[in-house]
Amino acid sequence: MSGDPSYPLLERLARLRDRVALLVDRRSATDPTANDPMRGMYLTDDRVRHLLFEPEGPAEAEEPKAPEPHPDDRLHRLARRLGFGPLDMQILLIALAPDLDRTFESLYGYLNDDVTRRRATVALALELCGLPTHSAFGRSRLHPAAPLLARALIEVEEPERPFLSRSLRVPDRVVAHLLGDDTPDPALGGTVRPLPYPRSAGPVHGDDPLVRRLAEALSARPLTVYLREHRDGDGLACATVALDAAGIDALHLTPGHQAGDPQDDHRPDDHTSADRATGERLPYRELLREARLTGQAIVVTSLPERPEKLVRALAVHDVPVVFADPRPYDPQWCEGGPDPLVLDAPRQRAGALDAWRAALGPEEPGFDLAPVVAAYRIGPGGIDRASRAALDLAAFDGTELSAAHLRLAARQQSVSGLERHARRIRPDVGWNDLVLPEGPLSQLRELVRRAQHRDRVLGDWRLSAGGGRGRGVVALFAGDSGTGKTLSAEVVAGELGLDLYVVQLPSVVDKYVGETEKNLERIFTEADRTDAVLLFDEADAVFGKRSEVSSSNDRHANMESAYLLQRLESFDGIALLTTNLRSNIDDAFTRRLDLVVDFPFPDKAQRLALWRHSLAHVPCADDIDPASCARDFELAGGSIRSAVVTAAYAAADRGGAVSTADLLAGAQREYRKAGRLVLDDASW
Repeated sequence: MSGDPSYPLLERLARLRDRVALLVDRRSATDPTANDPMRGMYLTDDRVRHLLFEPEGPAEAEEPKAPEPHPDDRLHRLARRLGFGPLDMQILLIALAPDLDRTFESLYGYLNDDVTRRRATVALALELCGLPTHSAFGRSRLHPAAPLLARALIEVEEPERPFLSRSLRVPDRVVAHLLGDDTPDPALGGTVRPLPYPRSAGPVHGDDPLVRRLAEALSARPLTVYLREHRDGDGLACATVALDAAGIDALHLTPGHQAGDPQDDHRPDDHTSADRATGERLPYRELLREARLTGQAIVVTSLPERPEKLVRALAVHDVPVVFADPRPYDPQWCEGGPDPLVLDAPRQRAGALDAWRAALGPEEPGFDLAPVVAAYRIGPGGIDRASRAALDLAAFDGTELSAAHLRLAARQQSVSGLERHARRIRPDVGWNDLVLPEGPLSQLRELVRRAQHRDRVLGDWRLSAGGGRGRGVVALFAGDSGTGKTLSAEVVAGELGLDLYVVQLPSVVDKYVGETEKNLERIFTEADRTDAVLLFDEADAVFGKRSEVSSSNDRHANMESAYLLQRLESFDGIALLTTNLRSNIDDAFTRRLDLVVDFPFPDKAQRLALWRHSLAHVPCADDIDPASCARDFELAGGSIRSAVVTAAYAAADRGGAVSTADLLAGAQREYRKAGRLVLDDASW
């Protein structure tokens, strides 16, 4: 019955049955109550005298034999992987027998002198192993620190009983594994799942020197590693690729953040901890057992706020464990034990083209994939999920996969907390919606190229300035109100396939000292871990010039500016600043900008193009002439759009098309709003 894991286990049970039969024969040969049908229910005088003058001994005086190799013998493989000796495996088999063959229940009940105790006891296990019950070595194999108990493969129940009469039980998950069932332990549901592996090179390349060395180290021996992340997901991507290269499957634990229970210090450490994120107790003991049974590693991300118990519980010598977190490693987390190997995780690369192609399948998409995915820093699992979601969206629409499907699915993978501090805009405009001179347009396209190729230029080509500087892209849009700065930011975000988040500055600036910096740090931290474009509208409110210190207010304002200068240098995302007065921006900020795009006030030709663009989808009269409005009214693009909206409402009210008179009325309304002189209608 090759290929059936239960076959070698049943062979072992057959040999165990022979040993049990020998012990039963020995007992029945001298026991005066052997034929009493009520044996085990009460004690007779003859039975007491037998116990007093003929103490029972072990069934055999020989040591148990080592497990015999068998290609499908999971018990043998488990013993070899965990380094168990033959005695440990024999005890495990004895405790396991009633869960595999019901006849052992009756046999064990007879040998225990109690028909209600149908599991092996400590005494019975020692006797069947050929050891006296007073053997210190034999009893030590059932000590709480012994391998079988420490690894949760056997439980010694009924602690209130004398040691020899305590029952031995094998957990159901261990029984199932030995029979060939690899269904994960139900206790792990919700917090633990299999770690997905990349089907090709992912956001962290396998040829990265650190990833290659880590894979070699994990292949050689079980190792505990702490990967410090620069950005959330860096450690998970590195661990995924390294374990894949080492040929090791893994379980992914995401315990979430916990605030820490002040009563925890008074509780016994049972390898579980209260998870503040989910309200559940995390089953570390069961997790380690699952990893040992299946030969898998453990990857832990999203460490709780106080990770001491987690790190100490999982930092074991026989299971590969990889922790990943943005915080620096604190030696006190493993105080009293060996520290893990601490490494800086390599940054994830945006636009992992090979991984996207592999996830989308063998059929080539009908569009250029490289620029579509260039801005996304998504881990291997996220790429697979985004690809499946994009294919599902295309099937739902009944069309071929498009760039819009893929971008929408990719944005859904970048869960962001920025909406607590900023207003999200889902870009719905493109380059055709911009009416700008060639100079600003070319700079905007350069900005997109910088965002798409920053990993290659700053990383691979080593053009980063160093000093802890990030790979972010920061640009300033300067120009009068209504000249297209915010619209251009939306176009840039749309071209990159990212959401645009407009920072609400009133919710950021705080009168209390230090609160503004805290609010900004939350925004920058969240933006670092999110694939999005950050827009600081009217940026001179927080990026203004520093002044001479004449009061405490000046000093604190300068401290805010100093913080922003340092934070922009370490920023890894994409940030756009807009201002109506470029001269108000501190020169130190300007030096740290990648681009400064000036938006000029539109001339007559550009104003005419803006009028026509705004009227493109509006029903117009045949004789409409926006040229006169473009000539006579010096309005920026935002004001022109507002004038067209006013004209459209007037036309909709009378049920007709927009006329030249409607446009003139709308333009006059914008002039009055701006406080500018407007001539009588008869003069136009």
